[in-house]
Amino acid sequence: MEFSLFAHMERLSETQSHEQLHEDFISLCQLADEGGMRAIWTGEHHGMEFTIAPNPFISIVDLAHHTKNVRLGTGTIIAPFWHPIKLAGEAAMTDLATHGRLELGIARGAYSYEYERLMPGLDAWQAGQRMREILPLLRPLWQGDHQHNGEYYQFPSTTSAPKPVQPDGPPIWVAARDPNSHEFAVHNGFNVQVTPLWQGQQEIESLMQRFESACSSYAGPRPKILLLHHTYVAKDNADTDAAAIELSRFYNYFGAWFQNKKPVSQGHIESLTQAELQANEMMSPANMKRDLTIGTSSQIIEQLKRYEDLGYDEFSLWIDSGMSFERKRDSLRRFIEDVMPAFS
Repeated sequence: MEFSLFAHMERLSETQSHEQLHEDFISLCQLADEGGMRAIWTGEHHGMEFTIAPNPFISIVDLAHHTKNVRLGTGTIIAPFWHPIKLAGEAAMTDLATHGRLELGIARGAYSYEYERLMPGLDAWQAGQRMREILPLLRPLWQGDHQHNGEYYQFPSTTSAPKPVQPDGPPIWVAARDPNSHEFAVHNGFNVQVTPLWQGQQEIESLMQRFESACSSYAGPRPKILLLHHTYVAKDNADTDAAAIELSRFYNYFGAWFQNKKPVSQGHIESLTQAELQANEMMSPANMKRDLTIGTSSQIIEQLKRYEDLGYDEFSLWIDSGMSFERKRDSLRRFIEDVMPAFS
């Protein structure tokens, strides 16, 4: 099993400067690169200080100048916000600028907050349909002189300019959850990214079962599957407990953004009260401690061995957590120095 880092800038208060957050983001990515991780993933979000990532291609080209060996992936492009010709061209240009280090992760998107601002009236089902129309067009556009007459997009014969550095274009990864999404990805020869969020081992096993089922009905080469999970490597049990509290708070805010019911000002959602945090038993610290990949180095190794035994090809450490830069850095360093050697 290989390892990667999933990271963004996240701004919790107006006292934090974007310049410092950018420096911290670069530092974490350099640590991942120097520590031998396979890839860094960073995504796309709009109008949210909770996750700052308006264009992952810009972030990736920036990272290419600060790292040496690590692969650089979009985790993920929100497909319905892109025209297929524009996506193919910008991905190819990014592959050129990074000397062939790009990997292209794509999803339908998750936040109705973003849908109603960028594409009013869009819902998750239609976003998924748009994604399914866009993705199979990328490789033909990279090959060139491809025309299309679909439900959402129509264009005459067109070629991506430039062409990607990688001969068949960047590897394509699809964020999948339900069985149909797994089947779509696998049957088109795309790799799969899954995240169980806070739902624990049962969901981790279920997601792999859906992937395996899709592979069993596909005659082509087996794609790869990546598990993305919130991870914290603690120095001791007390540190584990502290991380569980911080991740509980993170997921409460994640849920508030997802529900899109609270007012937002200057990119910050209205603060949750202590009573609201305590009332959400689903995302309690005890459940975070049970269901996320958090614990001491030996405990993390034991958890990761279970994921490896299930068949996951890559584990991506989701570091966004609302923690301080120092806590993120120290956890990542312990992951690299104490956990990864067990999988050499």
